[in-house]
Amino acid sequence: MTSDPISSVTEATLTDIATNGIWGPGHSVSQAVVDVSRALLASLQGEEGVELPPELSELVAEVQRIATIALPRITANDGVRLSAFSIKLTDGAPHPVVIVPAGWNPYGWLPFLYAYLKLAQRGYHVLAYSPRGIGIKGWLSTSEGFVNVAGPEDWADGSSVIDYAQEALEPSRIGFLGESYGSGISQLVAANDPGNRVSTVVALSTWGNLATSLYNNGTRHLEAVQALIDFTGGPLEEKFDEETQRILKNFLSGRDLDEVVEWGTPRSPETHVDRTNERGIPTFISNTWHETLFPVNPVVDLFERLTVPKRLNLWIGDHGAPEGPGLAGLVLGAPFPGLAVPTREAYDWLDHFLLGADNDVPNWPAVNSQSMFTYRTVPIPGGTKLITVPARRETYGSWHEVTTGSEAWYLTGADDGGDGTLTDKPTVGWSRDFEAGALTSSVAGELLKTGQQEWFGNPKSYEPAKFERGQLLVWSTDPLTGSDKVARRIRGTATVQLTVRSSVDTATVIAYLYDVAPDGTARIITHEPLTVTDLTPRVNTTVSWNLQAASYDLPDGHRLALVVNSRDPLYSYAGSDLPALSTTTVSSVTGSEARLELPLG
Repeated sequence: MTSDPISSVTEATLTDIATNGIWGPGHSVSQAVVDVSRALLASLQGEEGVELPPELSELVAEVQRIATIALPRITANDGVRLSAFSIKLTDGAPHPVVIVPAGWNPYGWLPFLYAYLKLAQRGYHVLAYSPRGIGIKGWLSTSEGFVNVAGPEDWADGSSVIDYAQEALEPSRIGFLGESYGSGISQLVAANDPGNRVSTVVALSTWGNLATSLYNNGTRHLEAVQALIDFTGGPLEEKFDEETQRILKNFLSGRDLDEVVEWGTPRSPETHVDRTNERGIPTFISNTWHETLFPVNPVVDLFERLTVPKRLNLWIGDHGAPEGPGLAGLVLGAPFPGLAVPTREAYDWLDHFLLGADNDVPNWPAVNSQSMFTYRTVPIPGGTKLITVPARRETYGSWHEVTTGSEAWYLTGADDGGDGTLTDKPTVGWSRDFEAGALTSSVAGELLKTGQQEWFGNPKSYEPAKFERGQLLVWSTDPLTGSDKVARRIRGTATVQLTVRSSVDTATVIAYLYDVAPDGTARIITHEPLTVTDLTPRVNTTVSWNLQAASYDLPDGHRLALVVNSRDPLYSYAGSDLPALSTTTVSSVTGSEARLELPLG
């Protein structure tokens, strides 16, 4: 694997995973996750001197008693060898196999080794593999070839892995479980396997449409794509073939974006949804409200088009945060109630459709939606908070049931304090300017990290009074009231309509919706960027766009605030090639009044 010595795994290592999640500094997998997985693998291979907490030692011993472990290389159709990890139960009885394509990370199949052992305990053969090109050169868990980004070669590789599983493990049924990159590959393999051999799919932190996840409303999700490029285990030139390098470089530079969409569309489970439906593949999907890699709206669109047995779990947080600890090493008593639920429900789904377990899965409602920040917390040493009561979850028969009404809030011109208000009456004839091109303190949050902190009870706090008024615009309501201490039950997709003009021929406008407390602090509810090009300078254009879906209870006495600026570190900015700041003007015109359409449930 590597010449580095195996670190001792202690209870503190496991506590790190359970209290901080799977993401470490930068855009990296937590060192605790890597340490646990390497130690488990070394112990399974009988290496001397590996120290594990009792819970992990017992897990390793049980799996060694009931199964054999192998580290095969699976040869794809074109000769590329894929690194794999297999567990074969040895009792002679028929067992299904869970195939796990690894997520997009430099360690391939390694980080979730704990999950493979837990699946074996439940009665599954397990076959995990690293998709082609993923991994650090020289590591055992690294596969050959170039990263195909969930393209046709990855679909064919999945079928080759199924071929291997059938020969080596003789499974009674075949299921796929994937987190992140592995979740999209799981869905695409199931839809395209020539033998139609996949009985069910669990897709955690997944995407619906790769093209619109990375490029939507004319705006590129730059930081997400750059992080993915940096997270393969090697430089761009070594990890991708020349054609994919060209597409990715074009994306980063903003060239030939229609070609990028054409490239991403077939890599989208939504594109193959009719085949999934024809094959009747039960599909379990989870995603997060503040997802910074694969935003929630395209996932909801995919889910709504599925006609198979299906489940959509929506959680507080960001990519991988809800399921990560359960997959990586959630051994001890969970530090907060509900931490183990995302993984447990995924396993329940597999148990029903692969083991034939008589559990409650057939009675599950199609949608289970967690309302943001409805948990209760207590302060703990270090300045953070610990969840004592989990956030409320709401069930629905379909996504369409989530939103039962809407409310229009109209934007006004600036008041005496310099901000605008949100009012229930249309107002026209006003305009407000801001300097475009400067970063402000109104941001969606740090890629992967801010949402992970939300999941653990520590949502980011903003101070709207300190937002840079010259570089953004603010509108807010008066304090709102309602029943049961909830002023508004925001459920679904909000829409913003503005009339904009720019001093140049392009403009990026990013809308953020905040919950502002009586003390002036705020939490973000949702956001979404929009970029418009080919503008006639200083000529009005009316634009309308959807923000990312949300489930949020605005407390009594709190205000809604809408903020519009031009730049966020997550996204491209239309004026990045300009030598100086430009001016964007927002106004409201008769017949297309500036407004926020708020979904209610």
